[in-house]
Amino acid sequence: MSTPLEPSPPRLVRVVLVEDHDMVAEAIGLALAQTAHIQVVARAGSIASALADAGRLKPDVVLLDRRLPDGDGISAIGPLMVAAEGVRVLLLTGEATALVATRVAEAGGAGLVLKSGRLQDLESAVHQVADGGMVFPPSLLTGVLDRLTGRKGFSGSKLTARERETLLLLAEGASTEQISERLGVARNTARNHIQHVLDKLGARSKLEAVAIARTEGMVD
Repeated sequence: MSTPLEPSPPRLVRVVLVEDHDMVAEAIGLALAQTAHIQVVARAGSIASALADAGRLKPDVVLLDRRLPDGDGISAIGPLMVAAEGVRVLLLTGEATALVATRVAEAGGAGLVLKSGRLQDLESAVHQVADGGMVFPPSLLTGVLDRLTGRKGFSGSKLTARERETLLLLAEGASTEQISERLGVARNTARNHIQHVLDKLGARSKLEAVAIARTEGMVD
């Protein structure tokens, strides 16, 4: 009579943590360091650093903050997957909406977790995506499926990447001149980007555009 095989232990999951707030990064890093079978191999504070670390270390999972000094984390999902073939990207966010979750899925991300969640949930999510799974809050799944299948559209889908950047800067309260400087474009070009954002969102002012964007989860 053969002896039943014992289940193999979970494999070690190598993680690059991308978070620009030192205290938050330290807390998450320490928490994950205490969990079994997860190793944080690098911490990055920007998209540029994350791309360099991912390309160099080839981690299993990148735990990626949404708001970073050099851009929206969601826009970095594709480049990270190119930098480290086979890597799974898990977005770390303070607030999740169906639109945010849809953008993550469309970009090729493996899911998202809330910063306010429990450590056990984060640990479970990391292992799930490392094993090829997807992790989205159950409350958002219906909205994600509706948007992905075209049953419900959203204004943000009309914006170009540069217009999304412009919208994020508007949400931060940046002026036209500041947007021009931050994007590295002429003032008239910045004005055009702003006007395109307003037109596509159906807004009559910058404040209204930001209000619409917040309602749809395009900005925090």
